[in-house]
Amino acid sequence: MAGTAVLSKILDIREREKKDAQIDYYKAVDVFEDIATKLFNLLQKKEAAEAAYEEALLSSMHLDFIQDQLTYIDTLTKRIDELQKQVQQARSIMEFKQQKLSEAHVETKKFEKIIEVRNNEETIMRNKMEESFMNELSIQQYLSHKK
Repeated sequence: MAGTAVLSKILDIREREKKDAQIDYYKAVDVFEDIATKLFNLLQKKEAAEAAYEEALLSSMHLDFIQDQLTYIDTLTKRIDELQKQVQQARSIMEFKQQKLSEAHVETKKFEKIIEVRNNEETIMRNKMEESFMNELSIQQYLSHKK
């Protein structure tokens, strides 16, 4: 029984570690989604700016507008490049946190299984002891009635 109690304490620790890993993973997912959304929005802005630039080239727009549009597109491209690096970094962190969560889950399941096996062994042992005790009691009753 004492072995199971110790394992239960370890299981509690592993479950806390698993919950912490879940929290870390969900935070990493949120960060990834935020950065990816920013990247998506910038890509949409760049697409719209390029469309406006193409339209300005085809129409008789003022040269200053065309230059401003090119500068704006260049600025967006630089910000997109930066955000792509951030997205990749956030993805790596998220995948690392997911791996840690998986490992914590496996550890928790492992201790749950060990406890289950130990409890089953204790139950079997207890049943055998009860059976042995009952057999011994039956023998003693038989012998006492036989005298």
